[in-house]
Amino acid sequence: MQFVLVHGAWHDGHCWAEVAGALARAGHRVGAPTLAGHGQDARRDVSHADCSRGVVEYIVQAGLDEVVLVGHSFGGSVVQKVAEAIPARLRRLVFFNAFVLLDGQCVLDEHPPHYRAIIERLSRASGDGSFRLPFRVWRETFMNDADLATARRAWGRTSPEPIGPFRDRLRLPRFFGLDLPRSWLNARDDTALPPGPQWGWHPRLSSRLGPYRLVQMPGGHETLFTDPELLACKLIEAGRD
Repeated sequence: MQFVLVHGAWHDGHCWAEVAGALARAGHRVGAPTLAGHGQDARRDVSHADCSRGVVEYIVQAGLDEVVLVGHSFGGSVVQKVAEAIPARLRRLVFFNAFVLLDGQCVLDEHPPHYRAIIERLSRASGDGSFRLPFRVWRETFMNDADLATARRAWGRTSPEPIGPFRDRLRLPRFFGLDLPRSWLNARDDTALPPGPQWGWHPRLSSRLGPYRLVQMPGGHETLFTDPELLACKLIEAGRD
């Protein structure tokens, strides 16, 4: 299979290194582009359209077809726009505890009020509109299944997130009518969004996909750091025919 892995907020393409290595050892081809405005030295004045356009260009310029397009967390909203732009190049969409927005929504709409308040406060204080999760929030909710040393190492690999892609409202006139197979990969111990019917990942957001394949795994939101071998196996299961 040809995988293209789309990272989430505060990450860049390098966050997939261990997962990509495991997929490659299993005989699969892997790409992991860095979204516009992400990474240590990136400019933060970008839009959501810049993020999705970069993935489209990555796939088209590399001549990739039959792509299993994976979106993690914020990356799910990017996958939606990429799917609208180049559906003929895609084989399956995989949403790994990822945002699935409705037409006219922005990513901030799908965060509970206390998270929105934190994000807006940090963005205003940053000077360039970016924001980074405090380590305590990262440790307790994003990496609740990790030891302290692993959580610190992973947090050290993150970078400030541009606010624009979180605020931009997406027009999604075609996504929900696309004839593309979809999978939802659910990390059952993920508490990055508060579990439960009001704000939890699954089945609240997964149910928006229409018919989909459900693949379950243990672990929290950042299993790409805590258990990359298992995550790679589950991505293969989610991406197969």
